[in-house]
Amino acid sequence: MDWDAEGLLEGLEGDAERAARRELLDHLHDEGCELDELRAAVKEDRLVLLPVERLLAGEVAYSQKDIAERSGLDLDQLAAFRQALGLAVPDPAAEVFTKEDLETAEDAASLGEFGFPFEDTLEVTRVLGHGMSRYAEALRVLFAQTFIEAGDSEVELARRLAKAAGELMPLSSRMLDHVFLLHMRQLLRNDYIGLAERTAGRVSDTADTTVAFADLVGFTELGESVGVEELGGLAGRLAQISGSVVEPPVRVVKQIGDAVMLVSAEVPPMIETCLALIERAEAEEEFPPLRAGIAFGPAVNRWGDWFGSTVNVASRLTARARPGAVLATEPVREAAEDRFDWSVAGEKKLKGLNKPLKTYRPRPRGSKEEAEKPR
Repeated sequence: MDWDAEGLLEGLEGDAERAARRELLDHLHDEGCELDELRAAVKEDRLVLLPVERLLAGEVAYSQKDIAERSGLDLDQLAAFRQALGLAVPDPAAEVFTKEDLETAEDAASLGEFGFPFEDTLEVTRVLGHGMSRYAEALRVLFAQTFIEAGDSEVELARRLAKAAGELMPLSSRMLDHVFLLHMRQLLRNDYIGLAERTAGRVSDTADTTVAFADLVGFTELGESVGVEELGGLAGRLAQISGSVVEPPVRVVKQIGDAVMLVSAEVPPMIETCLALIERAEAEEEFPPLRAGIAFGPAVNRWGDWFGSTVNVASRLTARARPGAVLATEPVREAAEDRFDWSVAGEKKLKGLNKPLKTYRPRPRGSKEEAEKPR
């Protein structure tokens, strides 16, 4: 194939770059890549990733109509599952699916046979899609940081990435299975199905819960004076600190930029965790101070995320806390009993509440109280 005549060597400088591009194009063409696919990859500057993409894609053999006929799911259900996963829905007649796609559709159909409602299964699938999307993006960054070397030619980099993907993807799959089982086991140890649930025939998604947020003070203002990469680095360090401090029964629900959201069925461990997070942040070099807000009360757990007034109060309390301090509601203080020293932080008027909220600041037993600063 005359790649120069096809315009696929345009923009390259020097014989070495052009020779490397020809070698890579020849290899991909010999492997079955169509000319249009190669043109698109060159135009989108992802030619070096095409060998990895083909490795992960598998052998295409089915259309969505084929999958529907063989799995027992209808086309609308298959489309809904693809959308829930965050993936594009192809033309029903286009042969773009693999044997693995068929097996996954058959597994999805089996969930219905076990009695799982279709809409609820879709919600779980959305959680899965969101988590896997983030995991894939993080893995992509890790690959790029690890395997790109200065002065790489396209063909050298393409071969290195494809080799690494072929060797490491099975390892990643095994790790995903194991981590899933570890998290399920931990959740089951901290959950229960009692008489009320057995009598009603369902598990309630509403329970008295301790909810906390911890955020970086001045993060928004900091964005006006430092670069995006530095801000991202601070958010990454917050995630690392949270991961090293938080232990069951406290769990990290999610990180939202400069803040982490935590939940716990028990109040004292949550207070201890927030105080430990603040102490750890203070020990970090060139790191903004943390502040935290804790509330206790009814909260709704929907598919791994939490909602309700208790969540809103915890979030808004955080914004009212002073740097390096934890701000808690009266129910939090009452539930914690005498495990901590407390100081009155005054009444706070929070958005959405009709009357001011009594607030308190917990400290480790025996610690000295700092002078209150008006807010």
